[in-house]
Amino acid sequence: MVTVPRLVIAAPSSGSGKTTVATGLLAAFAGRGLAVSGHKVGPDYIDPGYHTLATGRPGRNLDAYMCGPELIAPLFAHGSQGCDLAVVEGVMGLYDGASGLGELASTAHVAKLLRAPVVLVVDASSQSRSVAALVHGFASWDPRVRIGGVILNKVGSDRHEALLREALDESGVPVMGVLRRAEQVAVPSRHLGLVPVAERRGDAVAAVAAMREQVTAGCDLDALMALARSAPSVASEVWDAAGAMAGCGGPVPEAEGVRVAVASGAAFTFSYAEHSELLTAAGAEVVPFDPLRDEALPEGTRGLVIGGGFPEVYGPDLSANEPLRGAVAGLAASGAPVAAECAGLLYLARSLDGLPMCGVLDAEGRMSQRLTLGYRDAVALSDNVLAAAGTRMRGHEFHRTVLEPGAGDQPAWGMHRPERRVEGFVRRGVHASYLHTHWASAPGTARRFVERCAG
Repeated sequence: MVTVPRLVIAAPSSGSGKTTVATGLLAAFAGRGLAVSGHKVGPDYIDPGYHTLATGRPGRNLDAYMCGPELIAPLFAHGSQGCDLAVVEGVMGLYDGASGLGELASTAHVAKLLRAPVVLVVDASSQSRSVAALVHGFASWDPRVRIGGVILNKVGSDRHEALLREALDESGVPVMGVLRRAEQVAVPSRHLGLVPVAERRGDAVAAVAAMREQVTAGCDLDALMALARSAPSVASEVWDAAGAMAGCGGPVPEAEGVRVAVASGAAFTFSYAEHSELLTAAGAEVVPFDPLRDEALPEGTRGLVIGGGFPEVYGPDLSANEPLRGAVAGLAASGAPVAAECAGLLYLARSLDGLPMCGVLDAEGRMSQRLTLGYRDAVALSDNVLAAAGTRMRGHEFHRTVLEPGAGDQPAWGMHRPERRVEGFVRRGVHASYLHTHWASAPGTARRFVERCAG
């Protein structure tokens, strides 16, 4: 049973200030001594890093497309276990879901699954009385979505605030906060969104502190907590990595002492916390390492996981670490399991923008002007270290790079949504792909990987 007080922070559109408000609220309530958990609707990896910095707990994703609606409440219960409050940051506009599939994976969909009240963050910089029509429209669009309050962002002056409040008095939705324009809370961004916490730790700490101060000064925290406490209970089990592993065969008997190295550090920041939890539940010892700093893989490495990130930003440094590139190539050549997603895929290529990489794959990577973005439905085309042939998975792509493959490798996935094509590489124990997946939806993935490591 899910009983933790909770709020969903949503907005009419992207760029309205959801991250500022959600992170600021997390930091403000944590500053009051409360145990607070942060969650992010959708596949985004970066915002949860700011949530983690604000709360000291792992930020968690709630993606109803990749994991399925049935896992949203259990994953939420897992992440918020033992907490006094949970704050869920939405994605895009409140009602924007997976393309062509209605409300699926939208913020509104997740709010309904969690029976959580919604706080609408409105960029009020270019409107006054019209704000009431906008809020009324969002509040009345779906009666099953309860919009319990509004936070007005980018308000210009006392007079502007008065006009907005007067208009909203007629909407029936209370104003729970007013934030003025403040450049000090701006979080630097680049071509794929915000800059991850790991790349700007000192600046990120200062930004989170500024968000906390702004939200504390501008929001009615007591009213927001009262709203969070009004959320009714949700009948749900608590997701647990050990329980998920038991459902697909349990820990691998031969896995004791098996070390799985997981790339971390500033170049590889894209990972879901549940992946390491599942690898551990399968019996592996998960050991993080930093490809920017470490010249060798952790001693005794039997398998390697390289997630996403920004290799194009750190290409020169990754290329300069020749000893580690050689170690990765040697591990792959031995047939050991290697799972790589997106940035990891590029790191395994022969080169990236002309810079030597690990040379595990016969492919050349380069930056592109074209953004590849969206949910994908895929099927494994051959038996590999992550999946048996025919296994269906849902995931997402998010990159501005392209690969020019050579010959000799099998494709990893057959994509059948939104278009039909093949993607990725399978070579001996290597599975490398642009496709990001969430293993909570298929815990057997982690078990299969550890089983191959142990064998």
